[in-house]
Amino acid sequence: MTYRDEIVKAMEMLGKDERTLFLGQTVEYPGSQIHSTLEKIANEKKIEVPIMEDVQMGMSIGLSLNGYIPISVYPRFDFLLCATNQLVNHLDKIKELSHGEYNPKVIIRTAVGAKKPLYPGLQHCSDYTEAFKTMLKNVDVVKLEDSKQILPAYRKALEGDRSTLLIEISDKYNTD
Repeated sequence: MTYRDEIVKAMEMLGKDERTLFLGQTVEYPGSQIHSTLEKIANEKKIEVPIMEDVQMGMSIGLSLNGYIPISVYPRFDFLLCATNQLVNHLDKIKELSHGEYNPKVIIRTAVGAKKPLYPGLQHCSDYTEAFKTMLKNVDVVKLEDSKQILPAYRKALEGDRSTLLIEISDKYNTD
């Protein structure tokens, strides 16, 4: 199975959980490779949002505090930077700030943009994995280097009690 096939399988697994919702850009409408990996997810589980990354992360945190497990989709890692305030200063710290009263769980899905067949430019293919590992203390950061990692990593994110940032590599979508 290809890297993309494994992602589709992982999304189907997440979609079967009644607590999950998928929100972000291109979850319901085409526009990125990520959209094609969500085609088997019921539209009732999708919330398409405009380009407002910080608000999207805030919505994801709020949904999580109300019992949902949001899968917050950022088609490019570069776009997730706009949500860093909510991610680092809120999601990562809420459990500590609330003295354990709140423990939101958000599954954040992003991708290092593809550099082939056409180079998209510096603002669409950066990898900030190490920076986020440094900034986040209570959110797991997992870079999906190999297709065999994908399903176990998304399953752990769903079954665990922490938020998780999962980083896909677009250039691998059509490889084993």
